[in-house]
Amino acid sequence: MKNARPEKTEASALEQREFYTDNPRHQRALALLLQRPVKREELDRAAGCSNAPELIAELRRRGLELPCERVDAIDRDGRHCKPGIYSLTNKDRRRINAWLRRREGGCHA
Repeated sequence: MKNARPEKTEASALEQREFYTDNPRHQRALALLLQRPVKREELDRAAGCSNAPELIAELRRRGLELPCERVDAIDRDGRHCKPGIYSLTNKDRRRINAWLRRREGGCHA
């Protein structure tokens, strides 16, 4: 087609940027997420924060995907709720592992 747009194969600037954080809360959260998917409350305790959704938003702004799966549950009052469980994608794991290798190698950017 004459007017067809070319396929976009370039990664966005956010995707191209290497992941980095020096925030201890981020680091504690990532250490737990590298082990297993976690509930928001678990993330609060492990990271030492009281607003895990904002901590996740900060990590997403740094380029991680960190999907949140909503699951059916019953709260302590016997009511239906849908808490979120955060996890890492394979792409997230690759980015975090690359950052850890750079960090161990003495690079901080």
